[in-house]
Amino acid sequence: MKTIRTIIIDDERLAREELHSLLRNYPEIEVVAEAINALDGIEKIKDKHPDLIFLDISMPGMDGFEMLKHIDDLPQVVFVTAYDEYALKAFENQALDYILKPIDPEKIANVVRKVSVENFEVISPELNDRKNRKLSGNDKVFIKDGEKCWFIELNQVRMMESDGNYVKVYFEKFRPMVLRSLNSFEDRLDGEVFFRANRKYIINLNHVVGIENWFNGGMKVELSNGEKIEISRRQAIRFREVFSL
Repeated sequence: MKTIRTIIIDDERLAREELHSLLRNYPEIEVVAEAINALDGIEKIKDKHPDLIFLDISMPGMDGFEMLKHIDDLPQVVFVTAYDEYALKAFENQALDYILKPIDPEKIANVVRKVSVENFEVISPELNDRKNRKLSGNDKVFIKDGEKCWFIELNQVRMMESDGNYVKVYFEKFRPMVLRSLNSFEDRLDGEVFFRANRKYIINLNHVVGIENWFNGGMKVELSNGEKIEISRRQAIRFREVFSL
């Protein structure tokens, strides 16, 4: 079973222990780290790349909302707080859920249902060997956005864009939103076809129709549908190392 990697971020030790104890009832949830404040949370998110975080709002130094501004590739966020006045702001920040302390165990059950493994298995391993290899352009994938579904070859996908807690998948005229992190897509895709251009984009190299040098050692590529994406300086160095003759 694929587990949902989770981090608990709360400055109160007892609150972390209570939540961790409740989550032990769900084998699909794997708590990979706990953080004692926002700065600790930022570091652990960057290190562990979780699918989901439970985040306190009121913490010393930096609150939960401010912390999210420092995360480029956001996991799913569930706010856990003693204050109900932050609910609107929480959902404006694309929160998956908002739980008040003391925690009602049924609220945790609702969260787990929302982030069930099905939600994270957008790239569907229909064949057993798919679980153990990178997906190439010839592999077909199932994508669902609301009531709309597609079953397409990855060759059709021009690029993927991180958008808050979601990834926008570009193919033909469609841009479905997928509840998943960009890092998780990068981990599953063949790096010789799908290249991480920068923190926000993965591009399909087979759709690149033009390329030019850009500022500060970076590069800019044009894709088959006319989109232009900047490759960061760091990734441009990697691109030249990997793909030069």
